[in-house]
Amino acid sequence: MDTKPDSGSNSWLRSRSGVVFLGFVAIAAFFLWTEHRAHLLGVLPYVLLLLCPLLHLLHGGHGGHGQKPGGGEK
Repeated sequence: MDTKPDSGSNSWLRSRSGVVFLGFVAIAAFFLWTEHRAHLLGVLPYVLLLLCPLLHLLHGGHGGHGQKPGGGEK
């Protein structure tokens, strides 16, 4: 019976080429953030305003707004 130890799913990331790739990704992310920060943060209030109606549509009901579960009022 030939049993090999599990190499794991992150073995490529710990190799030399994986570390270099992650370094390039970190550098690219840094420059993307510094160059586009004003655009992304400037749009954020509008995104929040546009998400409000979506939240209300997906949230569902609030339990009948003051009505008792039995259907009668006291």
